[in-house]
Amino acid sequence: MALTYAIINIADIDKIDFSQVSEDSKDTLRKNLENPSTKFLLKWGTNPSFITDATVTPIDTYTHSECLTVMATTEWSTVSPDDE
Repeated sequence: MALTYAIINIADIDKIDFSQVSEDSKDTLRKNLENPSTKFLLKWGTNPSFITDATVTPIDTYTHSECLTVMATTEWSTVSPDDE
């Protein structure tokens, strides 16, 4: 089963039912590098109820390869000296 990846506004973090997604808790989420963080990444195999009932609306959704491209941007990842 292909996973769906979604970027969500940090304001919605307390609306997430972690039993319905691949992450364990808000402590294990990947967050953008803004200080403070404004977005986080979630992934799931089956659409969670908080998405289907519009309790939470993703900023955008991605396939795995699309998500890798987004996560490589400076908003989500730092460039190490070895990468330059």
